[in-house]
Amino acid sequence: MEQGSLFSNRKSTTPLASRVRPKTIDDFVGQEQLLGPGKILREIIEQDQVSSMIFWGPPGVGKTTLAEIIARKTEAKFITVSAVNSGIKKIKGLMEEAETNRDYGEKTIIFVDEIHRFNKAQQDAFLPYVEQGSIILIGTTTENPSFEVNSALLSRCKVFVLKELDVSDIRELLNKAIKNPDGFGDYQINIDDEAIEAIARFANGDARNALNTLEMAVLNGEKDGAQIAVTMDTLEQIINKKSLLYDKSGEEHYNIISALHKSMRNSDVNAAIYWLARMLEGGEDPLYIARRLVRFASEDIGLADTNALNVAVNVFQACQFLGMPECDVHLTELVIYLSLAPKSNAVYKARLNVEEDIKESINEPVPLQIRNAPTNLMKDLGYGKDYQYAHQQEDKLSTMKTMPPSLEGHEYYFPTEEGKEDRFKKQLEAIKKWHEKNG
Repeated sequence: MEQGSLFSNRKSTTPLASRVRPKTIDDFVGQEQLLGPGKILREIIEQDQVSSMIFWGPPGVGKTTLAEIIARKTEAKFITVSAVNSGIKKIKGLMEEAETNRDYGEKTIIFVDEIHRFNKAQQDAFLPYVEQGSIILIGTTTENPSFEVNSALLSRCKVFVLKELDVSDIRELLNKAIKNPDGFGDYQINIDDEAIEAIARFANGDARNALNTLEMAVLNGEKDGAQIAVTMDTLEQIINKKSLLYDKSGEEHYNIISALHKSMRNSDVNAAIYWLARMLEGGEDPLYIARRLVRFASEDIGLADTNALNVAVNVFQACQFLGMPECDVHLTELVIYLSLAPKSNAVYKARLNVEEDIKESINEPVPLQIRNAPTNLMKDLGYGKDYQYAHQQEDKLSTMKTMPPSLEGHEYYFPTEEGKEDRFKKQLEAIKKWHEKNG
């Protein structure tokens, strides 16, 4: 081969990740839990016993590659369908063709990449043919199929969960790409283990990301004929910021805010700081985080620390004034405060307790004695009659009933002894004793 610019041959126009895509299970790296010796998915593919299935996992872990391996291995007709250019009419046409092929003994596999992009009507079009066995459906998705795939269709598919690749998997992929004739095997790539490790860690479990980074590093390396040197200096210019797995509208968004919430609830301040930083680095709206922290201040701390809500609201306002990146330190301060504050969910439970009564009882009328009487007619009807003004009572308490009669004696708030809430517990106990005494 004539040496020179890496752009001088036709294969250089195809991304490295596509050129070195594995063609067999033996070439596939990672997902040992599914493809290791004796594992179910490996057996299904090798024996060409494929049934309808969905591959669910983060980007760059091999979902599409597995589908292409199945396409090479199976004796079935393999058709790829795209959400972009496949309307209901086209899908139904393909389904009818598959049904005809089935009558002649030919299987049809329909491959749907990113099935979560198909709307409900498009997904419904597949359902009767999957049910009848006219087609075998293989879908891939980065989103939780429980939420994104028609439940009837999902119930007829086996879901295989693919995990993000670990650093050792990525290292193996990179070294294979360097030696692969379809990759950089025609060149002598001088790259040390430190650089390979840096790329593997930067990739964050995404093989495509890793291979794209390697390709960029090689193309910008120091060239001398067929030799190309990739230095850490070159690499540091390319890897300027870690590509974080964080989809602001997808499942990972909810996973990480949940992790932040539960770390603070568990008083694990370091974990809480970490999850907050993950969200901020991923580009999350700081006001969204601040709103969730305001909620946490009442839901998980409540009256155990009456200052928690004040601090949370102050930080929310600071985020409004400053925005990112300046408000990151305010959010960190609040996360630390909430993590280390005494915890009580008594306020939150009071809200849930009363909700039960609201749902299960009729809409009780307000007792007459605590109704306002701004007109003579209302006074004549008994509005405000027998009202007792607590401020005029010696103990600032009265025997007047303020709960609807059918709900008298129902309790909702059960304070704990955590932090300042102990003060509210003692006050509530004193009020109860007064009523017991004064009836």
